[in-house]
Amino acid sequence: MSRVTKPVAIPSGIEISLNGQEISVKGSKGQLQMNLNSEVELVIEDGQASFKPTDSKSKKGEALTGTMKSIVDNMMTGVTVGFEKKLTLVGVGYRAKAQGNKVDLSLGFSHPVVHELPEGVTAETPSQTEIIIRGIDKQKVGQVAADIRSYRPPEPYKGKGVRYTDEHVVRKEAKKK
Repeated sequence: MSRVTKPVAIPSGIEISLNGQEISVKGSKGQLQMNLNSEVELVIEDGQASFKPTDSKSKKGEALTGTMKSIVDNMMTGVTVGFEKKLTLVGVGYRAKAQGNKVDLSLGFSHPVVHELPEGVTAETPSQTEIIIRGIDKQKVGQVAADIRSYRPPEPYKGKGVRYTDEHVVRKEAKKK
């Protein structure tokens, strides 16, 4: 049996329901919904969710089976544990401050940058140069982190900018006279 199509165990405390093509995953941290692709079939039985293509000869169905399995697995992780991304600001005068559903950034521009957070995503700033983004939807958390990083990505000469905490920036040598 392919590892991709192995059934996913549904942990206790999680409810998965299938209404037509809409999957709903409910847990302690909230509820997520997603439309299942028409080329993938979901069967929920005995505390396991198994995915298989609707047409066994379809290459697209085979590929989407693994994708849907990963997405539903991430949904289950999100509603129980949640996801977080950590960003670090490197540079003189670079600061961040979380206020409600906004993050105020001072990134060396002549104006402050205010980033609005989508619903279901929160941000906190333990220090002026750290941002922690949390939420139950992995895609939203990653997209918000990427959007904030895109305001001032790390540059290769001095390493200044917004970077992920675990990101390594390869530094270049400056021009020599």
